[in-house]
Amino acid sequence: MIRHLTKISDFTKEECEKIIEKSVEIKANKEKYHNMLRNKVLLMIFEKPSLRTRVSFETGMTQLGGHAIFYSLKDSPLGKKENIHDTAKCASRYTDLIAARVFKREQIWELAKYSDVPVINMLDDFAHPCQILCDFQTIKEKKGRLENIKLSYFGDAKNNVTYDLMRMSAMFGITMDVACPDNVDYSPEKVVLDEIMELSKSSGAKINVIHDANEAAKVSDVVYTDSWMSYGIPAGEEEKRVKDFIPFQVNSKIMSIAKPDAIFMNCLPAMRGYEQTADVIDGTQSVVFDQAENRLHVQKAIMLFLLNMFK
Repeated sequence: MIRHLTKISDFTKEECEKIIEKSVEIKANKEKYHNMLRNKVLLMIFEKPSLRTRVSFETGMTQLGGHAIFYSLKDSPLGKKENIHDTAKCASRYTDLIAARVFKREQIWELAKYSDVPVINMLDDFAHPCQILCDFQTIKEKKGRLENIKLSYFGDAKNNVTYDLMRMSAMFGITMDVACPDNVDYSPEKVVLDEIMELSKSSGAKINVIHDANEAAKVSDVVYTDSWMSYGIPAGEEEKRVKDFIPFQVNSKIMSIAKPDAIFMNCLPAMRGYEQTADVIDGTQSVVFDQAENRLHVQKAIMLFLLNMFK
């Protein structure tokens, strides 16, 4: 059966643990895996730009002995010049994996529906599973565990990163506070909250959406934030969004309320003075560049897993 990764909950907790373990092994033994994907081809479809996503996937495929093709939708929008069904069917004849970074979740869902090879969601408006796997690898490396963790997220909660952080936290049974403005435009969609509630039933996770940044920071092991101006948000909304989100900025006060050994995370890109202050992201508790590096290793593990090449 062909497996796809459209959101983190497409995998079980046990599968996520295996992927993280494999990523740690690959990170420590890069040369051992240098030929694992020899003659394999990854098609990378980009509608939304990204430094880390493109470089990490392309580098990862090269280091595994395979080849990555970058295909921009700038001049050939997916589903317009050629429908998604035909794109998926044709690409499946040429490649071993398809990865896509797009604006809308429906594009990923359709690619997965019609593709005859595994599809990896590099980001859409509903999920960012590769990022979250690397985040949890980083937490395990820095904290030594993925149990008895409190993760606090600050800022825009109607957000792909937030959604998959919530899903993963629910799967792993940890506590997560999502601190955001009391505004439907910045709050998680009901479909996500319903899924989180269902995932939490068996794990005992406590996922809370609250509107008090100080309360969210209490006893936090991990303090996490993301961009206030994600790709696709009109520039004309910036002034209002900054005003709405500034009470949820991660600054020295927030870090002082969290545990003394709390780590700070941001999936990048980051704007100093917006979602976090410079002293936080450039400070000793920040692990953002270790976090970014782990994208490379975990995406190698994801590709090997989807191609049934775990050894």
